[in-house]
Amino acid sequence: MSGKHLVIVVGAGPAGLSVTNVMSKQGHEVIVLNRDIKFGGLAEYGIFPTKHKLRGGLRKGYWEMLTRPNVHYFGNVSVGNGKHLTVSELRGFQPSALVFSTGAQGTKTIGVEGENARGVYHAKDCVYHFNLLPGFSTRPFEMGQRVAVIGIGDVMVDIAHWLSRRKRVAEIHVIVRRGPGERKYNPKEIRAVCENIDRTALRKEIERVAARLEVVGQSPEKIFSDMQAEFTKGEPTESQTRIYFHFLSSPKRVLTNAENRVTGLEMEDTKLEAKGGDMAAVGLKTYYSIACDSVVFAVGDRVDETVGLPYRNGCFVCNPTRTSNDPDDSLFQAFDESAGEVLPGVFLCGWARKASEGLVGVAKRDGEWCSEVVSRYLASRPALSDQELAGKTRDLESLLLERNPALVRVADLQALAEMERVEGQRRDIEEFKFPTNDEMLEVIRKQKAQCKSASVPR
Repeated sequence: MSGKHLVIVVGAGPAGLSVTNVMSKQGHEVIVLNRDIKFGGLAEYGIFPTKHKLRGGLRKGYWEMLTRPNVHYFGNVSVGNGKHLTVSELRGFQPSALVFSTGAQGTKTIGVEGENARGVYHAKDCVYHFNLLPGFSTRPFEMGQRVAVIGIGDVMVDIAHWLSRRKRVAEIHVIVRRGPGERKYNPKEIRAVCENIDRTALRKEIERVAARLEVVGQSPEKIFSDMQAEFTKGEPTESQTRIYFHFLSSPKRVLTNAENRVTGLEMEDTKLEAKGGDMAAVGLKTYYSIACDSVVFAVGDRVDETVGLPYRNGCFVCNPTRTSNDPDDSLFQAFDESAGEVLPGVFLCGWARKASEGLVGVAKRDGEWCSEVVSRYLASRPALSDQELAGKTRDLESLLLERNPALVRVADLQALAEMERVEGQRRDIEEFKFPTNDEMLEVIRKQKAQCKSASVPR
């Protein structure tokens, strides 16, 4: 059926805001519930801080959609078991559709002995730290001078960028389970750190594993040449940090001292084996170690199971029964395995659907695909009257205020953005962020008080 519907979107990152954009343009009423005070998610807290133009362009688009009259933003709201609202309570409001784009807030463990030692960090936590996400911005990250980073994707590049530009460590050791031919970083992204890469050491490292590459038909010389070609148009280096690669090396044990502080990393040599059209790393039962002061795992994330959706193996569960539609509805439908049925009207998108899959552009596209699936679903649902839409929105806002008086709306964010702009000008820096929720809420509270005082007749 045509007409207006109420769509509740949980999460205001690129995927959730993509759904918000499409649904609101179709004329539906959209309520956005966001755990953070600020919107943006990965676009706000997952892009390297110096990429002001990219972040600014994304924010401009988000501001436009969140100030539409049929979009209602409520920030500083947690959804899940024991939080401001549960999934069942949200479903109790009987929205036409409920979309979860809550990202992947959990962190994967890889079963390495010593991974809980002091000086072991997850890459996502480091990214949140240098992007000033409250809860992470004020945490100490004691990296030392020699850092091992496990992984060879774009997140590794961002971590290396931070370590070389901000922390100015002496050495970064990139640990790669597979070979250099399986590197996952974007060649444009590596330009941020390529001037810090020790080219002589890179050649020697490829020579070290050359025989294992040739066995599977890979040319060490071509790989080295291709990597060298990627290291063009590099950004000028700002430190003496040197970056070294360790290929065909699988982390086995974090070495520690008597205080459980990182002192090194033991690795197992691996070889490549073709598996399902890709190359897999297989252990050789031979080992070697490097000295390091800290270890960063850049190996992916998992969703937060406390949200309260059906969960298995780090992921929310999607409908296993495929459809003939394109995009396939089943890939976005939440599925209750215990009952063996789809949760009607409940959808997943972005990293909530597939953790760590792509960055901002991929998340936006996933939100657009999810919107197509939701639109098909809404076509079969009875439309809501303006009175019903207004009543549901009002009732939900009232419940949120009852449970969380520090509810944040778009007008509050506009005041906060202006205060951060002024503070940035005062400090003569390109961008300033208040690093904690308490500071942001205090700024919002003071601004409201000033506005209220100014409106009182004298």
